[in-house]
Amino acid sequence: MGEREPMLKSDLQQKRAEAYVAAALGERDVGVPALLLRHYRALRLSDAEAMILIHLLAFTGQEANGFPTPEEIVARMSASIEQVTGALQKLLHEQWIAIDEGVEAGSGIRFERYNLAPLYAKLAAFVLSQPEPEGASAGGGASVGAGVGSMQWAADEPAGAARPDTSIYAIFEQEFARPLTPMELETISGWLDKDRYREELIVTALKEAVFAGKVYFRYIDRILLEWSRNRVTTPEQAKEYAQRYRQSR
Repeated sequence: MGEREPMLKSDLQQKRAEAYVAAALGERDVGVPALLLRHYRALRLSDAEAMILIHLLAFTGQEANGFPTPEEIVARMSASIEQVTGALQKLLHEQWIAIDEGVEAGSGIRFERYNLAPLYAKLAAFVLSQPEPEGASAGGGASVGAGVGSMQWAADEPAGAARPDTSIYAIFEQEFARPLTPMELETISGWLDKDRYREELIVTALKEAVFAGKVYFRYIDRILLEWSRNRVTTPEQAKEYAQRYRQSR
C-alpha cells in the first residue's frame, strides 16, 4: 500500500499537468494582422511599439480587457513602465490607437477602452500607398535608395532598378549589413518626423558617409545638420555642396 500511494500522486499530478496544457492549447489564438508583422519597420514602429500593439490585440480581443493598464502590459514584456508608457503615448499621438470613453447603459459607470480601428486604417492606407509592381506602369523612375551600396547617385541609377524593399529603413539595413537597433530606428524616425528631412536627403547623407568611410549614425547626423545650416534640401543640392567641399580641401 505504501508503494502505491506515491504512484497514485504521480499519476494525479501528470493528469493535472496534461489538463492544464490541453486547456492552454485550447485557448483561441490572438489574431495579429500579417501586414503589421511584415511592415512595422517601414511604418516607423519600433519593436517595442509593435509588440505593445500585439498585446493590446490580445487584451481587447481574446481576454476582453478593453483598457489594460501599463503595469499589465509591462508584466508581459521585457520593458520598463516608463518605456511602455512612452510608447503608448506615442501610439496615441500618432493615431495608431485611440481611447473611447462612454457610460455603461445599465450601471451608469463611466468606462474607457482602447480602440484599435486606427491601426487597421493605417495598415490599409500603407498597402494602398505602395507603388505598383515593376512592369505595371511604363517608365518607372529610380527609387530614392537605388545604388547605395555601389555609391551611385539616385539620379544616375538606371530606371526600373529592382529591389525587394526600398523603404529607408531597409536601405540603411542593407548598407549596415544588419538589422537596425531600436535606437537607430528612432533616430531615423526623428530625422523624418522631428527634423523634417526628406527621405531622399537622408539616403544621400548615408551615401556621403559611405563615401567617407564613416558609416555610423552620428556622422550621418552631422552631415544632415551641416546641410540644414546651409539650406541644402535636395539630393541635387547636396551633391553640388559635397563637390564644392571636396574641391576646397
